[in-house]
Amino acid sequence: MKRPVAYDITRLTTRVWSRTPNGIDRVDLAYAEHFLKPRGMQRSALLYLRAFGYRSLTRGGAFDVIEGIGAHLGEADDPEQDPAYLRIRNWLRASAAETNLAPRRIANARKKFIAGMASWVYRHGPPVGRSPARRVPDGALYLNVSQYPLAIEGALDFLDKRPDIKPVFFIHDLLPLEAPEYFRPAEQARHKRRMATVARFGAAAIVSTHVVKDALSEALRQLGKDAMPIYVAPLPVAPVFTLREAGDDELAGCDYFLMCGTLEPRKNHLMILNVWRELVNRYGEAAPKLVLVGARGWENENIIDLLERSLPLRAHVLEVAGLTTPAFKRLLKGARALLMPSFAEGYGLPIAEALAVGAPVLASDIPVFREIAGDRFSPLSPIDGEGWLKAVATMSADTRPASPRALANGNAAPGMKDYFESVDDFLQSI
Repeated sequence: MKRPVAYDITRLTTRVWSRTPNGIDRVDLAYAEHFLKPRGMQRSALLYLRAFGYRSLTRGGAFDVIEGIGAHLGEADDPEQDPAYLRIRNWLRASAAETNLAPRRIANARKKFIAGMASWVYRHGPPVGRSPARRVPDGALYLNVSQYPLAIEGALDFLDKRPDIKPVFFIHDLLPLEAPEYFRPAEQARHKRRMATVARFGAAAIVSTHVVKDALSEALRQLGKDAMPIYVAPLPVAPVFTLREAGDDELAGCDYFLMCGTLEPRKNHLMILNVWRELVNRYGEAAPKLVLVGARGWENENIIDLLERSLPLRAHVLEVAGLTTPAFKRLLKGARALLMPSFAEGYGLPIAEALAVGAPVLASDIPVFREIAGDRFSPLSPIDGEGWLKAVATMSADTRPASPRALANGNAAPGMKDYFESVDDFLQSI
């Protein structure tokens, strides 16, 4: 008999305030859909409220949250019905003179879920008074994929009352400990608390790469936890990326590149923007365009200054927030390449997505990208600005778009079904 699963949807409920789904959002949503939607076994959802601690939700309440978040993030939206995507396409098709007068930032404001949250509270009531220490089935697995609220003192104390529950944590990376200079000052201490929580309560962990597994094993060893099972499961791409559908004919012939990631120092936007400024200086209106997909993060003042004040970039760089997954796929299929110049990453889901649709990838030569992409991308040092400039200029000038795509085509990432079959097998083995 399979173990029941109690899935933590705390962070997922907060994404109503986000316009742009990031990697953790996508993984969290996929896990929630897998573990909470199907019928046939005992499943429950847990929600952490600071004033009340953890509370157990009904399956119907959890289902509403998952459906609402998926709709809010636009996971199934048709790009042809998405005003933001249509504006991006028009910008890519326009001449440099026309784009010079166009907006330099497009934000897809999706507010439709706020009313849905109010409706959810009305139907199900606030989740108070239902302690998981009493409501979670015997012998259940507690599954936390988002790493929240592992850093909050006492958040998981209900587990002390239920030693029969086996906690399993998905750890995305240990970058705040390995490279704290790329994070907010408080994040290093916060991540140390997360690791202490995993060491105290964890029965097992899931990671996406061997790079993260090695880092997590060492962190747990230092905390006196040597024997925890850690399962490496490379992340699957969303089903939309595996659909063999035609690209957007209106983007054919558009010379543009795509970069996906929160605007923050670790993603290395500043280097790419200086590369683009030099491309415009050299080639003028013939320089390729660049679409930056992602929300604004922290310590990004220099990045924003270039985006908002640099005259050479005005007609060639567009910042986009709130792009839906289907629209992102459309842009990937038509792009000269995906750019991932990050200094450090825990995984790099956009690379797997680009490879799934046959888009070339220019990315930093770092171990995690080598692990997930092998030799199917063009590796460059994240500090080699001249190398990135030469690579982009070469791909922009290439008049044979089918040739570089053939090199990148073929995706090694597992499908969603195979991925969760392997995760289910691991969880049931604990």
